[in-house]
Amino acid sequence: MSLIVQNISKSYGDQKALDNINFSVPTGQIVGFLGPNGAGKSTLMKILTTYVHSDQGQAFVNDYNVETQTRNVQRSIGYLPEHNPLYLDMYVREYLKFNAEIYKVEKQRIEEVITLTGLTVEAHKKIGQLSKGYRQRVGLATALLHDPAVLILDEPTTGLDPNQLVEIRDLIKNIGKNKTVFLSTHIMQEVEAICERVIIIKQGKIVADQMLSSMLENQNEQIIAVEFDYKIEIEFINRIPNLIRSNHIHDTKWELVFPIEGDFRATVFDFAQEQGLKLLSLQVKSKNLENLFREITQ
Repeated sequence: MSLIVQNISKSYGDQKALDNINFSVPTGQIVGFLGPNGAGKSTLMKILTTYVHSDQGQAFVNDYNVETQTRNVQRSIGYLPEHNPLYLDMYVREYLKFNAEIYKVEKQRIEEVITLTGLTVEAHKKIGQLSKGYRQRVGLATALLHDPAVLILDEPTTGLDPNQLVEIRDLIKNIGKNKTVFLSTHIMQEVEAICERVIIIKQGKIVADQMLSSMLENQNEQIIAVEFDYKIEIEFINRIPNLIRSNHIHDTKWELVFPIEGDFRATVFDFAQEQGLKLLSLQVKSKNLENLFREITQ
């Protein structure tokens, strides 16, 4: 196993950031680690990368204990933190050379990671001249310099434009062919595009841990997106027959959840007619990761 987390707990004063966390990640898997803000994601990543000590439990990276074999763990991990720390006045090659000397890796590795991360055309520039997307590439190149077996990426696509998102997504997928990748993000589309498995944490506890394909296939509910001609209250919505629950999206827009068997669009249409409402739109939605995440974490 590349990662093993056993009964990990961590508190900051009276606030429990992690509460008895357990999971393991086999070699070569790309795992999305999800949760609302403050759920404990960054805390666990800092524990796995030896920046923070847990209060109890054990964690292992490539069979090395994060508490007692920190140097071996650090050699095994490539880490890109949420706020990518870079020396903006240094040139790209200069910065990578500086880090290569720290890791004691061969100089030829610098050119290898420049090519791997698509930095060739920007490698002659100062980091401060680069776009956010290319700065993220520099961070990834730095994390890859010592050819680690495990990559831990904390919000690697934050602040990127749509084109940069696609580029970094493809880069992470390519890297994940040969390494274990454990990444945190708030962008559900990125998880669907990159990850094989999803672990969801809420208030310091794991509330879901499943292969992404299984999670999306095992749907036992039907979602109908509906827009009325004026704003109505939830008490009124709850009168719809067979309704399991509702989610107020915005103003006059709702997501209505029904049992998977049958087509309940007619039920919604009849209800609107009976109540004198006009329907501006009515459609069945497939349940994606964003829907599932919202259901699990709300």
